[in-house]
Amino acid sequence: MNNKQYDVLIVGGGMVGAALACGLAQNEHGRPLSVAVVEAREPDLRWPPADYDIRVSAITRASQRIFENIGAWKGMVRRRVSPYRDMHVWDATGSGVIHFDAAELGEPDLGHIIENSVIQAALVEHLQQFTNIDYLCPLQLSTVEWTDEGVTITTASGEQLNARLLVGADGGRSWVREQAGIQVKGWAYDQTAVVCTVSTEKSHQLTAWQRFMPTGPVAFLPLDDGSSSIVWSTSPQQAEALLTMDEGEFCTQLGRALDGRLGQVTHVGQRGAFPLRLQHASEYVRPGLALVGDAAHSIHPLAGQGVNLGLADAATLVQIIQDALVAKEDFGSLAVLRRYERWRKADNLTMLASMDGFKRLFSNNRLPLRWLRNLGLSLTNALAPVKNNIIRFAMGLNGTLPRLAKRRPL
Repeated sequence: MNNKQYDVLIVGGGMVGAALACGLAQNEHGRPLSVAVVEAREPDLRWPPADYDIRVSAITRASQRIFENIGAWKGMVRRRVSPYRDMHVWDATGSGVIHFDAAELGEPDLGHIIENSVIQAALVEHLQQFTNIDYLCPLQLSTVEWTDEGVTITTASGEQLNARLLVGADGGRSWVREQAGIQVKGWAYDQTAVVCTVSTEKSHQLTAWQRFMPTGPVAFLPLDDGSSSIVWSTSPQQAEALLTMDEGEFCTQLGRALDGRLGQVTHVGQRGAFPLRLQHASEYVRPGLALVGDAAHSIHPLAGQGVNLGLADAATLVQIIQDALVAKEDFGSLAVLRRYERWRKADNLTMLASMDGFKRLFSNNRLPLRWLRNLGLSLTNALAPVKNNIIRFAMGLNGTLPRLAKRRPL
């Protein structure tokens, strides 16, 4: 039986796991780390693809800096990224509206809409350049055992992988979390997100458009060729109808949902859907174990913060481990890992609670709540300092940020 030894073993080679590996492998603090990334399914890295990926992420400035600082951003730009400079949000049941403008912040944009496949391809391309990262893909795992020295994972073929620290970056149905017996709390939203790429009669104007309706928000996110990626969160029954209706009727329904702001929807690409839920792990860490990204938390996509929270997890864990190495501490110990948990759990719970509150507020059609939320949107829009502080925080320009999420000195 073959045995391999690593410092850190990351299960899950998606966006968060791959970014974590690149951050750990840079070796700017302390001794060099040996890292393994285990991924069960081989990603499709062909480029250029025939069409846009129907799954996209709204990448904040903080996440962009993480990608820049780990060396993966250029690979994304080389493929395609779509900046947006404005954001219009309004309530379908009243006059409440809020408009965010990058120019008011002195920023070139508010963020970027990037296909998940672009992010994934750039990260995998970059991590494969590191000599101290083993990218084990595809690889199926069988068992995991924690000891005082760390963790041992046995693969389906009988090979053993040993590490001081195991990181679960394997998504909402995390195998690592399940093997550790860590409980999760949460609930389904009785909503399904319908996603696709569309063309519209009018230009998107490098603007993200979002309209809150009683059944859920619809968002048009600008892409670099003039088309838009849409995320329409609605009831499972309406989602099923939207998936099966013919293209003409779907275009009509979608144009109405956005209140005609971009004129007629003229073309629709492949449609997909996924159920929405909130989920949070009771523990992020154990001795020799840490959870990041969706393995630790899942959030409603109405503000597009899901992957950004996961990337912040990764950047924070990198910093905690690097600082422990400098201080000659055991980075796999519970005392060190709890620093990561305390930092990220507070931020993540705040964001989960905020997004859950927004979802419930804007899904409630009772007259007093409709009046309050429309008044709140309009008042916030009129108070420029308050509004700009909100968007700066959402962009990762304010708040307590890990080193990788900050602009590095020239």
